[in-house]
Amino acid sequence: MTAVFENEVVTRALVRFLTYPGLAGEIALITLDNGHDHTRPSTFGPGGLASLDAALDEVAARTPAPAAVAVTGKPFIFAVGADLSGVPSITDEATARDIAETGHRVFRRLKDSAIPTFAFVNGVALGGGLELALHCHYRTISSGAAVAFPEVFLGLVPGWGGTQLLPNLIGIDPAVTVVVENALAQNKVTSGPKAATLGIADALFEPADFLERSLEWAVGVLSGSVTVDRPEIDRSAWDAAIERARGIVAGRTRNASPGAVRSVDLLDLARHGVDGEAFTAGTAAEDDALTELLMSDPLRASLYSFDLVNKRAKRPAGAPDRSLARKVTKVGVVGAGLMASQLAMLFVRQLTVPVVLTDIDQARVDKGVAYVHGELDKLAQRGRLSPDRLNQLKGLVTGSLSKDVFADADLVIEAVFEEMSVKQQVFAELEAIVSPECVLATNTSALSITEMASKLEHPERVVGLHFFNPVAVLPLLEVVRAERTDDASLATAFAVGKALKKSCVLVADAPAFVVNRLLTRFLGDVIASVEQGTPIAVAERALDPLGLPMTPFELLTLVGPPVALHVAERMHEAFPDRFRVADGLRRMVELGKSSVFSEPGVVDPELAGIDAGDSPLTEEQVRERALDATAQEIRLMLDEGVVQAVQDIDLAMILGAGWPFWLGGISAYLDRAGVSERVTGSRFLPEGVASLPA
Repeated sequence: MTAVFENEVVTRALVRFLTYPGLAGEIALITLDNGHDHTRPSTFGPGGLASLDAALDEVAARTPAPAAVAVTGKPFIFAVGADLSGVPSITDEATARDIAETGHRVFRRLKDSAIPTFAFVNGVALGGGLELALHCHYRTISSGAAVAFPEVFLGLVPGWGGTQLLPNLIGIDPAVTVVVENALAQNKVTSGPKAATLGIADALFEPADFLERSLEWAVGVLSGSVTVDRPEIDRSAWDAAIERARGIVAGRTRNASPGAVRSVDLLDLARHGVDGEAFTAGTAAEDDALTELLMSDPLRASLYSFDLVNKRAKRPAGAPDRSLARKVTKVGVVGAGLMASQLAMLFVRQLTVPVVLTDIDQARVDKGVAYVHGELDKLAQRGRLSPDRLNQLKGLVTGSLSKDVFADADLVIEAVFEEMSVKQQVFAELEAIVSPECVLATNTSALSITEMASKLEHPERVVGLHFFNPVAVLPLLEVVRAERTDDASLATAFAVGKALKKSCVLVADAPAFVVNRLLTRFLGDVIASVEQGTPIAVAERALDPLGLPMTPFELLTLVGPPVALHVAERMHEAFPDRFRVADGLRRMVELGKSSVFSEPGVVDPELAGIDAGDSPLTEEQVRERALDATAQEIRLMLDEGVVQAVQDIDLAMILGAGWPFWLGGISAYLDRAGVSERVTGSRFLPEGVASLPA
């Protein structure tokens, strides 16, 4: 192997030869360990693969030959796949192919071994780590482990045998779920028990004595006292499963993710099995795909996204010192509608503190509390909450018609009607009740928080906590600092956001903050193109090459026309030269329409004529117009100091708007496409970030 990753933290493959009662011969136990604590999981770069190769050489040289070879990992981690930190070292196709082929060659030694091979999956096994396990003849897994193929999420393919081995082990349809569907569902992982049920592992053991039980089980397999039964693979199911996979990729990426498309092709190829030449042909196809994708911009872009989500999101830029945060032991929620009820559910589940909802009448209060209780019941029914935990959380959620119940609250958040005077009145009432240290928060999506707090005696306690709908799913929290918000209130907001398991981004009190501002500009230009005569179907397809999770009008339906109209009106008031309120959007709200379509692909007859202008655009022109507007808006936001840096805009769009990982942040995509320089005169990011070096 010729490839070298600079500064690789090498995962060593350490060999021990064990004797076990009842077994004639030794078990060669290979432990994967990169020598770091659990914060740095074991990965495979060139050095790691070379170490595993050498360990297998050591086993092969043992005389007499061991009775079995087993691979396991350091505590809590089996292995998490290829060392992606070394990707910048891959600057030519020969190096990329070398890495692809070496992974296959080393792992295949376990598959082709004349000695039985076992994988003891004691912890997280992702990507190449899972592929290593799949090459072994038998597998055990810990109930505390998790497995996944994140490659499609990152714009890659499982390129070290995963696309060929998994469908021939568990069947093509569940393999499609693990390789494609889960990856495109925000990189969903499969638990140890579920992996065992699917047949990814042959036996499931508890973490406490996992290695001992696995060795005992392996001895049983070797002696014949334990039999491993695997179902026959249904080859007739392949066509339907591949069709389902292509539908998932088309629906979630518009076929714009090369890694997703190639992965489906490779899964299709696996129908020929994994014996002899069939496996060689399948892995050769993986080599080709991996070589191409390792040399692609989407991979560099996805790694930039990965860095934002896993590093910048954990250390929010501009956040005050955490020591300033006040303890939150009780939360108040003003309002008991759907958004308020979702917030109450999030607070009680993650903080485990009393949460009180208020509203203008008892029926609304009761409905809000019932919603939270109902959601908790659903979690319990799915086994996510024990009966005791369920009763505890239900007991913490109450309702009241009087705001006096907030007297001892440490944080009160309002989620009432989006009208400035209403919110100002709510805050005035709260200030007369709560303690001087209580933080007052608003979930407004577009209104000025500074103005909202302007009539208070202590405006410094007011902060924005802008959650995204659905609250339980979307990970972004825009933490908004108004003109007079003090560090203690802001630090408390960040501490609460972290406790709620949200990724926080600090934003200034500017109209619509970050995500809503960009989406309103982006979507507004698409709608404007319709009003000037572009057929809705053309505008709907215009953004498909970007691979966004939703089309423009699907996004409008999700946001809701009333909310979209409210934000558009606020943005028009603030920036009338760039934001206009579409007549078609007003018409939708007036008619109570949630979509421009009455059924898929059919424009609602009552909305016919909204594209009656005489200057239609092509799909390319619509896309260019929307991207140009987005680039202009990002530059203006940076000039205004809405965020600390453009990386915060990228992070917010990834986590709050579903901007695809493989495109990198939105600014990175605009840079690569040449839009940034054409519209604003310069790039947003340095040359080579989120793309191949020029």
